[in-house]
Amino acid sequence: MSSSKEPDQPKTKKSRFSRRGFLAGMGITSGALTTGILETEAEAAASAKVVGPGEVPITLNINGKSRNVTVEPRTTLLDALRDRLDLTAAKRVCDRGTCGACTVIIDGKVMYSCSVLAIEAQGKKIETLEGLSEGRRPHPVSTAFVNNDAQQCGYCTPGFVMAAKGFLDRHPGVPSEEEVRKGLGGNFCRCGTYMGIRKAVVEAATAIRQGGRNA
Repeated sequence: MSSSKEPDQPKTKKSRFSRRGFLAGMGITSGALTTGILETEAEAAASAKVVGPGEVPITLNINGKSRNVTVEPRTTLLDALRDRLDLTAAKRVCDRGTCGACTVIIDGKVMYSCSVLAIEAQGKKIETLEGLSEGRRPHPVSTAFVNNDAQQCGYCTPGFVMAAKGFLDRHPGVPSEEEVRKGLGGNFCRCGTYMGIRKAVVEAATAIRQGGRNA
């Protein structure tokens, strides 16, 4: 009985690729990538300068003078001014960046000092109400506030004066009372002396334009 012999089939090369090998390779690659990212983050964290939680020495440029003070990193500029540097014109009222009683000017911008960390204000030019007068000569804004009875209890007045100066610094010329109202919208007065405040800012702008000063 003769057996039929099937023709020889061509031998195929075994592929070196396998699902197991692919997954193993992916695991190694992913691990290497992830490890690289973590190492980079760890190196960045190690090189970052850590301050606190204790007090650290800082230098603030306030009204054109360098002032050295030691504060905790969490200390606000308002607290540093009032409690460490005896600059008490800026007032604490809401302590939430809403009322404007703590207004100062930082690098030409009107800002709430209760919302700025003292440590972050380093290297910036800080202006407070104490720095507006030249000897016994008051700033035109301060004079105009007195002339127009723009203060009653006076608690919000320093913030309004600084906000008004910042507004006039950015908008030279004589504004309308409506423009003043919008420009000082971030400051509130519990006594309601808004009409006197607006008239005072217009008067100050006129005085500056006629030869006063705004610096």
